[in-house]
Amino acid sequence: MTVTLLVAEDEPLMRERLTDMLARAWPGAQVVAAVDNGLDAWDAYLEHTPRVVFLDIRMPGLTGLEVAERIGRKAHVVFVTAYDQYAVDAFDAGAVDYLLKPIQPGRLDKALARLREKLDSRPTDMSAIVRQVQAASPAPAREKLKWLKASVGKQIRLIDVNEVLFFQADTKYTRVVLEGSEALVRIPLKDLLGGLDADKFWQIHRGTVVKVTAIRAAERIDAERMQVLLRGSSEVLPVSRSFTHLFRE
Repeated sequence: MTVTLLVAEDEPLMRERLTDMLARAWPGAQVVAAVDNGLDAWDAYLEHTPRVVFLDIRMPGLTGLEVAERIGRKAHVVFVTAYDQYAVDAFDAGAVDYLLKPIQPGRLDKALARLREKLDSRPTDMSAIVRQVQAASPAPAREKLKWLKASVGKQIRLIDVNEVLFFQADTKYTRVVLEGSEALVRIPLKDLLGGLDADKFWQIHRGTVVKVTAIRAAERIDAERMQVLLRGSSEVLPVSRSFTHLFRE
Protein backbone atom coordinates (compact mmCIF):
# COMPACT_ATOMS: atom_id res chain seq x y z
CA MET A 1 0.00 0.00 0.00
CA THR A 2 1.30 3.47 -0.95
CA VAL A 3 2.40 5.59 2.00
CA THR A 4 0.81 9.02 1.83
CA LEU A 5 2.68 12.15 2.92
CA LEU A 6 1.70 15.74 3.69
CA VAL A 7 4.23 18.59 3.53
CA ALA A 8 3.53 21.90 5.30
CA GLU A 9 6.23 24.55 4.87
CA ASP A 10 5.66 28.29 4.39
CA GLU A 11 8.89 29.00 2.48
CA PRO A 12 8.21 28.20 -1.22
CA LEU A 13 11.74 27.13 -2.11
CA MET A 14 12.07 24.97 1.02
CA ARG A 15 8.66 23.38 0.38
CA GLU A 16 9.58 22.57 -3.22
CA ARG A 17 13.00 21.27 -2.19
CA LEU A 18 11.59 19.00 0.51
CA THR A 19 8.92 17.65 -1.85
CA ASP A 20 11.56 16.89 -4.49
CA MET A 21 13.88 15.30 -1.92
CA LEU A 22 11.05 13.06 -0.68
CA ALA A 23 10.22 11.97 -4.23
CA ARG A 24 13.83 10.92 -4.78
CA ALA A 25 14.49 9.38 -1.37
CA TRP A 26 11.13 7.58 -0.98
CA PRO A 27 9.82 6.77 -4.48
CA GLY A 28 7.20 4.39 -3.06
CA ALA A 29 5.51 7.20 -1.12
CA GLN A 30 3.10 9.83 -2.43
CA VAL A 31 2.93 13.49 -1.41
CA VAL A 32 -0.84 14.08 -1.40
CA ALA A 33 -0.59 17.78 -0.51
CA ALA A 34 2.07 20.48 -0.10
CA VAL A 35 0.78 23.60 1.67
CA ASP A 36 2.15 26.89 2.95
CA ASN A 37 0.31 27.54 6.20
CA GLY A 38 -1.04 25.76 9.26
CA LEU A 39 -4.72 26.20 8.45
CA ASP A 40 -4.29 24.58 5.04
CA ALA A 41 -2.17 21.88 6.66
CA TRP A 42 -4.99 20.91 9.01
CA ASP A 43 -7.54 21.14 6.18
CA ALA A 44 -5.36 18.93 3.96
CA TYR A 45 -4.88 16.46 6.79
CA LEU A 46 -8.64 16.13 7.25
CA GLU A 47 -9.12 15.67 3.52
CA HIS A 48 -6.34 13.15 2.84
CA THR A 49 -5.58 11.60 6.26
CA PRO A 50 -1.92 10.97 5.33
CA ARG A 51 0.12 8.48 7.31
CA VAL A 52 3.10 10.84 7.63
CA VAL A 53 3.07 14.63 8.07
CA PHE A 54 6.08 16.94 7.69
CA LEU A 55 5.37 20.16 9.61
CA ASP A 56 7.28 23.40 9.68
CA ILE A 57 7.23 24.78 13.22
CA ARG A 58 6.63 28.43 12.31
CA MET A 59 3.72 28.89 9.88
CA PRO A 60 0.93 31.41 9.43
CA GLY A 61 -2.53 30.57 10.73
CA LEU A 62 -1.62 27.64 12.95
CA THR A 63 1.90 26.73 14.04
CA GLY A 64 3.28 23.29 13.33
CA LEU A 65 2.94 22.50 17.03
CA GLU A 66 -0.76 23.38 16.97
CA VAL A 67 -1.37 21.20 13.92
CA ALA A 68 0.56 18.32 15.51
CA GLU A 69 -1.47 18.64 18.70
CA ARG A 70 -4.67 18.27 16.68
CA ILE A 71 -3.31 15.24 14.87
CA GLY A 72 -2.57 13.55 18.18
CA ARG A 73 -1.69 9.91 17.47
CA LYS A 74 -3.44 9.62 14.12
CA ALA A 75 -0.31 10.10 11.97
CA HIS A 76 3.47 10.02 12.22
CA VAL A 77 4.87 13.56 12.46
CA VAL A 78 8.27 14.92 11.45
CA PHE A 79 9.02 18.54 12.33
CA VAL A 80 10.97 20.73 9.93
CA THR A 81 12.58 23.43 12.00
CA ALA A 82 15.25 25.98 12.66
CA TYR A 83 13.94 25.92 16.25
CA ASP A 84 16.06 26.45 19.36
CA GLN A 85 17.93 23.65 21.11
CA TYR A 86 15.49 23.39 24.01
CA ALA A 87 12.72 22.30 21.66
CA VAL A 88 15.05 19.95 19.81
CA ASP A 89 15.95 18.32 23.14
CA ALA A 90 12.24 17.86 23.83
CA PHE A 91 11.75 16.23 20.44
CA ASP A 92 14.62 13.87 21.23
CA ALA A 93 13.13 13.01 24.61
CA GLY A 94 9.80 12.23 22.99
CA ALA A 95 11.34 10.11 20.22
CA VAL A 96 9.87 12.43 17.58
CA ASP A 97 11.93 13.02 14.48
CA TYR A 98 12.85 16.45 13.20
CA LEU A 99 14.79 17.94 10.30
CA LEU A 100 16.89 21.03 10.84
CA LYS A 101 16.97 23.63 8.07
CA PRO A 102 18.64 23.58 5.64
CA ILE A 103 17.73 19.91 5.20
CA GLN A 104 20.61 17.65 4.28
CA PRO A 105 19.95 14.55 2.11
CA GLY A 106 21.78 12.25 4.52
CA ARG A 107 19.75 13.49 7.48
CA LEU A 108 16.53 13.02 5.54
CA ASP A 109 17.55 9.46 4.65
CA LYS A 110 18.01 8.66 8.35
CA ALA A 111 14.64 10.15 9.25
CA LEU A 112 12.90 8.17 6.51
CA ALA A 113 14.60 4.95 7.60
CA ARG A 114 13.24 5.45 11.10
CA LEU A 115 9.82 6.28 9.71
CA ARG A 116 9.65 3.07 7.69
CA GLU A 117 10.38 1.09 10.86
CA LYS A 118 7.58 2.90 12.72
CA LEU A 119 4.87 2.66 10.07
CA ASP A 120 3.40 -0.56 11.44
CA SER A 121 3.34 0.76 15.00
CA ARG A 122 1.01 3.26 16.60
CA PRO A 123 2.13 6.90 16.10
CA THR A 124 3.54 8.86 19.02
CA ASP A 125 1.02 10.93 20.97
CA MET A 126 1.77 14.41 19.63
CA SER A 127 -0.35 16.10 22.29
CA ALA A 128 2.09 14.97 24.96
CA ILE A 129 5.12 15.95 22.86
CA VAL A 130 3.75 19.42 22.22
CA ARG A 131 3.32 19.94 25.95
CA GLN A 132 6.97 18.95 26.47
CA VAL A 133 8.14 21.39 23.81
CA GLN A 134 6.03 24.24 25.16
CA ALA A 135 7.38 23.60 28.65
CA ALA A 136 10.95 23.63 27.31
CA SER A 137 10.68 26.97 25.49
CA PRO A 138 8.10 29.58 24.54
CA ALA A 139 5.70 28.56 21.79
CA PRO A 140 6.52 30.14 18.42
CA ALA A 141 4.39 33.12 17.52
CA ARG A 142 1.93 32.64 14.70
CA GLU A 143 2.79 34.49 11.53
CA LYS A 144 -0.02 36.45 9.93
CA LEU A 145 -2.08 35.02 7.10
CA LYS A 146 -1.61 36.57 3.68
CA TRP A 147 -3.72 34.24 1.53
CA LEU A 148 -6.71 31.96 1.94
CA LYS A 149 -7.91 29.11 -0.26
CA ALA A 150 -11.70 29.18 -0.53
CA SER A 151 -14.38 27.23 -2.36
CA VAL A 152 -16.35 29.19 -4.96
CA GLY A 153 -18.67 26.79 -6.77
CA LYS A 154 -16.45 24.09 -8.27
CA GLN A 155 -13.35 26.26 -8.09
CA ILE A 156 -10.74 26.83 -5.42
CA ARG A 157 -10.05 30.55 -5.22
CA LEU A 158 -6.92 32.15 -3.81
CA ILE A 159 -7.96 35.19 -1.76
CA ASP A 160 -5.71 38.02 -0.62
CA VAL A 161 -6.61 38.53 3.06
CA ASN A 162 -6.25 42.30 2.62
CA GLU A 163 -9.18 42.25 0.16
CA VAL A 164 -11.57 40.70 2.69
CA LEU A 165 -14.25 43.03 4.09
CA PHE A 166 -15.36 40.70 6.86
CA PHE A 167 -15.40 37.10 8.09
CA GLN A 168 -18.55 35.51 9.49
CA ALA A 169 -18.98 32.16 11.24
CA ASP A 170 -21.17 29.71 9.31
CA THR A 171 -21.50 26.36 11.16
CA LYS A 172 -18.28 24.42 10.35
CA TYR A 173 -17.25 26.97 7.72
CA THR A 174 -16.38 30.66 7.66
CA ARG A 175 -18.03 33.03 5.21
CA VAL A 176 -15.45 35.31 3.58
CA VAL A 177 -16.98 38.47 2.13
CA LEU A 178 -15.19 40.69 -0.39
CA GLU A 179 -16.41 43.64 -2.41
CA GLY A 180 -18.73 42.09 -5.00
CA SER A 181 -18.18 38.45 -4.07
CA GLU A 182 -17.96 35.96 -1.24
CA ALA A 183 -16.67 32.45 -0.56
CA LEU A 184 -16.56 29.76 2.12
CA VAL A 185 -13.47 28.36 3.81
CA ARG A 186 -13.56 25.09 5.72
CA ILE A 187 -11.96 26.63 8.79
CA PRO A 188 -13.82 27.77 11.92
CA LEU A 189 -13.62 31.49 12.61
CA LYS A 190 -11.94 30.90 15.96
CA ASP A 191 -9.05 29.19 14.14
CA LEU A 192 -8.72 32.03 11.63
CA LEU A 193 -8.49 34.66 14.35
CA GLY A 194 -4.95 33.80 15.39
CA GLY A 195 -3.69 34.33 11.84
CA LEU A 196 -5.24 37.77 11.37
CA ASP A 197 -3.52 41.05 12.21
CA ALA A 198 -5.43 42.43 15.21
CA ASP A 199 -4.62 46.00 14.13
CA LYS A 200 -6.27 45.42 10.75
CA PHE A 201 -9.15 43.14 11.71
CA TRP A 202 -11.46 43.65 14.67
CA GLN A 203 -13.74 41.06 16.17
CA ILE A 204 -17.05 42.87 16.71
CA HIS A 205 -19.20 39.85 17.52
CA ARG A 206 -18.64 36.25 18.55
CA GLY A 207 -19.25 35.28 14.92
CA THR A 208 -17.94 38.32 13.02
CA VAL A 209 -14.53 39.82 12.29
CA VAL A 210 -14.36 42.97 10.15
CA LYS A 211 -11.51 44.80 8.42
CA VAL A 212 -11.05 48.14 10.16
CA THR A 213 -10.62 50.14 6.95
CA ALA A 214 -13.87 48.65 5.60
CA ILE A 215 -15.87 50.25 8.42
CA ARG A 216 -17.74 53.31 7.13
CA ALA A 217 -19.48 54.06 10.42
CA ALA A 218 -20.70 52.55 13.65
CA GLU A 219 -24.16 53.62 14.75
CA ARG A 220 -26.24 53.08 17.86
CA ILE A 221 -29.48 51.15 17.60
CA ASP A 222 -30.41 51.88 21.22
CA ALA A 223 -28.68 52.38 24.56
CA GLU A 224 -27.02 48.95 24.46
CA ARG A 225 -26.79 47.91 20.84
CA MET A 226 -24.64 49.05 17.92
CA GLN A 227 -24.16 48.09 14.28
CA VAL A 228 -21.46 48.64 11.69
CA LEU A 229 -21.96 50.07 8.19
CA LEU A 230 -19.43 49.06 5.57
CA ARG A 231 -17.62 50.42 2.57
CA GLY A 232 -18.03 48.08 -0.41
CA SER A 233 -21.00 46.15 1.00
CA SER A 234 -24.61 46.94 1.85
CA GLU A 235 -24.62 44.46 4.72
CA VAL A 236 -25.06 45.79 8.25
CA LEU A 237 -23.15 43.95 10.96
CA PRO A 238 -24.30 43.82 14.59
CA VAL A 239 -21.80 44.65 17.34
CA SER A 240 -21.91 42.60 20.54
CA ARG A 241 -22.03 44.52 23.82
CA SER A 242 -18.64 43.11 24.77
CA PHE A 243 -17.07 44.77 21.70
CA THR A 244 -18.76 48.19 21.76
CA HIS A 245 -15.71 49.62 23.55
CA LEU A 246 -13.92 49.55 20.16
CA PHE A 247 -16.12 52.40 19.00
CA ARG A 248 -16.09 54.65 22.05
CA GLU A 249 -14.69 58.14 21.57
